Amino acid sequence: MFVFEEQEIRKYISINREIIVQIEGGFTKLARKEINLPPILRMDFPTYDGEVDVKTAYVQGMDSFAIKISSGFFQNHILGLPSLSGMMVLLSAKTGLTEALLLDNGYLTEVRTAAAGAVAAKHLAKEQVEVAGVIGTGMQARVQMEALYLVRPFKTLLVYGRNRENVERYKEEMESKLPVKIIMAESVEEVVRKSDVVVTTTPSTVPLIRAEWLHPGLHITAMGSDAEHKQEIDPLIFQKVDVVVCDVKEQSFRLGELHHVRDELDMDGVIELGEITSLQKNGRVNEEQVTICDLTGTGVQDTICAYYAYNLLKDKSV
Repeated sequence: MFVFEEQEIRKYISINREIIVQIEGGFTKLARKEINLPPILRMDFPTYDGEVDVKTAYVQGMDSFAIKISSGFFQNHILGLPSLSGMMVLLSAKTGLTEALLLDNGYLTEVRTAAAGAVAAKHLAKEQVEVAGVIGTGMQARVQMEALYLVRPFKTLLVYGRNRENVERYKEEMESKLPVKIIMAESVEEVVRKSDVVVTTTPSTVPLIRAEWLHPGLHITAMGSDAEHKQEIDPLIFQKVDVVVCDVKEQSFRLGELHHVRDELDMDGVIELGEITSLQKNGRVNEEQVTICDLTGTGVQDTICAYYAYNLLKDKSV
């Protein structure tokens, strides 16, 4: 059995076009019913503003599958600790024996989530993106923009966060990673109105983006809501956009932004991302459409990312 720790994983695994293609393929297999995807097991810790999720999936034809444990404790910054943590266990699909422990401390979750955001943008954003916007200044706000740039190389990045010091730190760090102009926005509204693509990356429990700020050509990827109490999007938005997409309907209507409109929105009118990547349905069909994608994170992404990392890492360890 292999054991890989965070430092080694970060050394060899990065956000790149290859992992985006791998995750895109996972969504396609999901749409083709080639994946066994059980429901998420999750627990909340209200006293500490925390949560723990357990996700897994088996992809037909793969030798291994992953079980991922991830935690988010959103007051950890007060203690000087990261909000996100976790690990992935890779097991043989033939014997059930453990093949590897990936002690990534949440890093692989960051990678696979960013890759999913890139897949969404590839199929739902305009071909030419001049301005990208991000709400939040945490790790996902960073990696989502790195991944987005690989599929839609924007020229300007607008960022908004509640803490000015964190925004300034974000600007400084991202200027060293991306060859773009980074502007610290004064409000969420400014980000939405001026951007071609907006990604929300917060654990907010109240809507941040309002329907009256929408404009032709806008795409929104909402990835912060993965629990019933979280919400970043004004419910009216789902009535006004042209295309509504999610990763998994059953999951998104239970835990995602769609949870808040499940009584008003026809589930049949929502498209799963895999239906688009597998060419069963269309994503964006013209430059004027307004699109939105609700990403809650799936065990498919975890198994594919863990298997991808394992095969790279074990070759480096031989």
